[in-house]
Amino acid sequence: MQKPISITAIASISSLGKTQDDAWKNYQNNQHCISEKEINNQTVFVAQIPEDAQKEIEILRQSDNKYKSLDNTVLFAIYASRLAIKKANWKPSDNFGINIGSSRGATQLFETYHEGFLKNKKTETLSSPTTTLGNISSWVAHDLQTEGPEISHSITCSTALHSVLNGIAWINSSMCNKFLVGGSEAPLTPFTIAQMQALKIYSKEKEGFPCKALDLDKTKNTMVLGEGASMICLEAGETQNALATITGMGYATEILKHNISISADAVCFQKSMTMALGNLNPNEIDIIVMHAPGTIKGDISEVKAIEKIFCNKTPILTTNKWKIGHTFGASGALSIEFAVLMLQQQEFIGVPFLENQSKPKRIKNILVNAVGFGGNAVSILLSKN
Repeated sequence: MQKPISITAIASISSLGKTQDDAWKNYQNNQHCISEKEINNQTVFVAQIPEDAQKEIEILRQSDNKYKSLDNTVLFAIYASRLAIKKANWKPSDNFGINIGSSRGATQLFETYHEGFLKNKKTETLSSPTTTLGNISSWVAHDLQTEGPEISHSITCSTALHSVLNGIAWINSSMCNKFLVGGSEAPLTPFTIAQMQALKIYSKEKEGFPCKALDLDKTKNTMVLGEGASMICLEAGETQNALATITGMGYATEILKHNISISADAVCFQKSMTMALGNLNPNEIDIIVMHAPGTIKGDISEVKAIEKIFCNKTPILTTNKWKIGHTFGASGALSIEFAVLMLQQQEFIGVPFLENQSKPKRIKNILVNAVGFGGNAVSILLSKN
């Protein structure tokens, strides 16, 4: 890190709710936010935004004639972005930058338009601009009326943390002193669910928790998809209103051996965590918010990587995917929100089905991990004095 970066606001919409108060309240109980939904003529587990949040998104959709043709990924992002900059007290004249990513982009719209094309051999006028990946950041910039740089990208499930890296790079380059970063995902669609089922990683759990993320004794894959968005306001230096400070960052990419897997001991995570730690003694890390998607190999490989880096003193491990599912490109930003809430509230949120899970003696430094298909790992170190 050239210099610390402050997180001055975070806002989200997810299965936890539409406000940060909702999120923290739901994190404090041991109930998951996963429900059943009829998709592809079958009942599957999903983590969808609650009914009151759905109503807010529909109000947003109807508030502007141009917004009626937008996908939920865009509307989720606009909703969370409005809340975030209001909390940070940013103004359009600040010309802050925007970098919002998504693994899948306008999933529902794309599937709908493609289905119509197969049926009618032609498509609707707005099918292209409303389904391009740059659609999210550009509409958020339009809605917030900022004239700063706006960037979109997809780096699969580590997308949101890569947007954090980009925001830090822009700020450190002095090309911009404020950046809104995050991820948005609305993947609860027939084709996306079918893709995950084809990979044989989707949950079929009949009892207890549908997603057994961080349960290293599970014998079946238990990934569940969730939807949502999380937006983070980044500012240069250590500000007085900082919720937390980014004091380290790391990234790494593995050479592909298989289309979806990482190595057995997640070499990419070993490299990204080492880079994020920098000169900090590994013993100073209190908690790691893991990527832990709920798959057998994914969870175990990340734990092995952690054990290699931290040797005899592994930090306390946790994840939020047992509660909110895997939100693909938005997951890293929701994990950062999870970590910041624990730092702010000084309360550890563990995984309820893990026996004898210990608690940290303090909560000062939290490492957040994310990785995408092909081993695109990112680790972000958050600190609070």
